[in-house]
Amino acid sequence: MADWQKIPGGLSAISAGSRSVVWGVNAAGAIYRYTNDDANPWVNIPGGLKDIGAAPDGTVWGVNANDEIYRYTGDQGSNHWVKIPGGLARISAGSRTNVWGVNAAGGIYRFTNDDANPWVKIPGALSDIGAAADGTVWGVNAAGDIYRYAGDQGSTHWVHIPGKLVRISAGSRTNVWGVNAAGSIYKFTNNDTNPWVNIPGALSDIGAGADGTVWGVNAGHDIYRYTGDQPG
Repeated sequence: MADWQKIPGGLSAISAGSRSVVWGVNAAGAIYRYTNDDANPWVNIPGGLKDIGAAPDGTVWGVNANDEIYRYTGDQGSNHWVKIPGGLARISAGSRTNVWGVNAAGGIYRFTNDDANPWVKIPGALSDIGAAADGTVWGVNAAGDIYRYAGDQGSTHWVHIPGKLVRISAGSRTNVWGVNAAGSIYKFTNNDTNPWVNIPGALSDIGAGADGTVWGVNAGHDIYRYTGDQPG
């Protein structure tokens, strides 16, 4: 993994909102936030989650093993998380107002910004989803087909993009990454005709930030930060 720097620790899922907002969970459900110090990279945050979504504005959402949904409220007091009604299996936060998730049946939900009635169902079926700060949303379904959200205009909410992925993350319209079932890593080319370029390495989950930051974890729970876009 020549273009990846190995970071100490072990995680099973990861999300990168930006260079300084990186969160992950390990196989036991423990939650970790990146400290921006590679020597001591992770601080444990109380709670238990199986998937997490971190946005560049500091917004963090997660779902636990029972598909319960939580929003991070910060380090004030003993209660770090507020429970939000609903049930989701995967979640992604692009910003405070752009939060999306999918449930165990593949149903797609977008946050309404109203905790009392938090979710609106979006037509379609996905198994993983990536929401960016600029409103960009991508998803993959159980068959590995890839879709980009086209908005609420007309009957077609999703545009099918060629390729096959099992995990996807959108940091912005131009920073979209995914991994396929074999662990191969792909970066969006911004060309729908030839949409993906293979990046050397192997990962099982990936997180792409708004500023171009990319992190990933592999099947052995090793953690990597992408360095391929850095000078020399």
